Amino acid sequence: MSRIADRGAATPAEARAAFRDGLLEPTSGWSRGYAQANVLAIPRAQAFNFLLFAQRNPKSCPILGVLEPGETAGPLLAGGDIRTDVPKYTVYRDGEKVDEPTDITGHWRDDLVTFLIGCSFTFEAALQDGGVRIAHIDQGVNVPMFRTNRECAPAGAMSGPLVVSMRPVPAAQVADAVRITSRYPAVHGAPVHIGNPDELGISDLGTPDFGEAVRIPEGHLPVFWACGVTPQAAVMRSRPPLAIGHAPGHMLITDARDSDYLVP
Repeated sequence: MSRIADRGAATPAEARAAFRDGLLEPTSGWSRGYAQANVLAIPRAQAFNFLLFAQRNPKSCPILGVLEPGETAGPLLAGGDIRTDVPKYTVYRDGEKVDEPTDITGHWRDDLVTFLIGCSFTFEAALQDGGVRIAHIDQGVNVPMFRTNRECAPAGAMSGPLVVSMRPVPAAQVADAVRITSRYPAVHGAPVHIGNPDELGISDLGTPDFGEAVRIPEGHLPVFWACGVTPQAAVMRSRPPLAIGHAPGHMLITDARDSDYLVP
């Protein structure tokens, strides 16, 4: 909302209130110093399979918290509501996207278990503090995300490909980016790949599967991190009767501090 002049200085509660009131934009750069989370709400009947899928694929699906069936708030969003406090959602029925609402109250069911999953937006402030610029923030676009040719470890009926986010980094700063992000394993940690996108099965960095393309300046290398959209790729393949996630790039801003997930 226009009353929030500095997105980076907004508290999580202020950010969630703005999204609840209808503000629609990606959350990269919001509420500096606070962790952001991917969201997946899935019926209780499929929740164990997803929990096992996440346990077997911790790089792409690091779980920060779980809401009980039908629960709409918890310690990571005190006073909030998971049905309204994300700027944009994606609703799947039998694996097919059927809606992209800004409020999922009309889709909500009391048997939905909500998983809050670490997001790489959380370590972007640390990258910036380390002198590594973030292209999608500088260019005012959503981060580009790509399906890869790497398969996640399946769990029951849940399977799917690894999805990655990409940030171009100057060649001389790649080691810094690896070092900085490796200290945040709960929000995807170090990159999974650096350089040639063909090795991930990505043919064109200009046409991401999710998000928006970024310009890659000369002398920069594409650096790829595991992405919390991976669960939604698994939903599309595994086709549970209902699943609700965040729209890619539109995260839940939590009350947890980035530093809560920093390891020495």
